[in-house]
Amino acid sequence: MRFRNRFASVVAAQLDLFERDNASLLDDCARAEAAYDGAPRDEAEERYGDYLDLVAEGTQVLAGMRDRYASTLDEPAAEEYEAAFNRAVAKRLRRFALELD
Repeated sequence: MRFRNRFASVVAAQLDLFERDNASLLDDCARAEAAYDGAPRDEAEERYGDYLDLVAEGTQVLAGMRDRYASTLDEPAAEEYEAAFNRAVAKRLRRFALELD
């Protein structure tokens, strides 16, 4: 249990920063998901593609943030941090978690 909370404050601060700096992307994701949910059958595939493009953009930003910090740690600590980061994203920013690993 000791390792689970070791990076909690760092990860929380990073996710706060991500949400603040990428508020428009988060809004765009929510709108794109709603557009997909409400799209007629003949438009659904295109709307879903639009949504996935936005999710990929957010995932890329998160992965970069995670990887830059992890590169400052030794290997065992980096693995612990990455796992903590990925868990936190899965809880807090679920739409970006699937492609993060």
